[in-house]
Amino acid sequence: LTVNVTPCGPRGFVNMSSRRPERQAPPEVYYGIDEAKKYTQNTRVIEVQEKCTQRALELLALPEDTPALLLDLGCGSGLSGETITDNGHMWVGMDISPAMLDTALEREVEGDILLGDIGQGVPFRAGMFDGAISISAVQWLCYADTASHKPAKRLYKLFMSLYASLSRGSRAVFQFYPENDAQVELIISQAMRAGFTGGLVVDFPNSSKAKKIYLVLMTGGNAQLPKGLEEEGVGKTQALFQRRERMKQIRGKSVKGRSWVMNKKERMRNQGKKVCNDSKYTGRKRSGRF
Repeated sequence: LTVNVTPCGPRGFVNMSSRRPERQAPPEVYYGIDEAKKYTQNTRVIEVQEKCTQRALELLALPEDTPALLLDLGCGSGLSGETITDNGHMWVGMDISPAMLDTALEREVEGDILLGDIGQGVPFRAGMFDGAISISAVQWLCYADTASHKPAKRLYKLFMSLYASLSRGSRAVFQFYPENDAQVELIISQAMRAGFTGGLVVDFPNSSKAKKIYLVLMTGGNAQLPKGLEEEGVGKTQALFQRRERMKQIRGKSVKGRSWVMNKKERMRNQGKKVCNDSKYTGRKRSGRF
């Protein structure tokens, strides 16, 4: 999967990669008391959080007129939670920054909040939630803040425990700001490894300001992914996705057939290298090998 990604900072701002907060300090340090208050009072941040959360709820495809219990990963000071409440749902939030959660308490948000590192997994009982969202948070797990932090393992731990905590047939939607294509592939691969199906929905891909990337994950079934949004004047949006079934189809298929092996052996002979003689078994797949 290859996605052209415009470097953006978390929480809705377009930044140069060298200025990304993820590279400056761990989230619990970067979002200290001052930064938490500044972030929560910024009108631009509030607007972006509300729009992203509203779009995430739309992508969850929740039943109409039925209140749901949702998990908000990286809930911060509760801006996304307020939008969940406004849409008639209940929520539980989890964040690693004590200052952000203190700000949420001061603002008297209606959801329950929990201090915790999502990279260590989510500590909830099986099938507890009807869906989950995460706004501008999961990209932090792509960085190693300590020697013990392994991004792939932390992402897998998150997705594996999240899969267990969701009711079957439900969805999780992650809006995030990747620094590069490698981060997109890392996040998707660990989600698929944990058992999810689904993929990416990209809104306004040709707009540097409006572009948003959502990872839509499903716990079961083969439901079609929703389409991305379009914006007049910036071209048509594509919904990019990668399903687990697609990986199953290509797994075990070798692209190195007999002709490839014969051509390589011929090149090695021309280089004066010692090569085994050709036979009817040359290039044939051996039993038990993948």
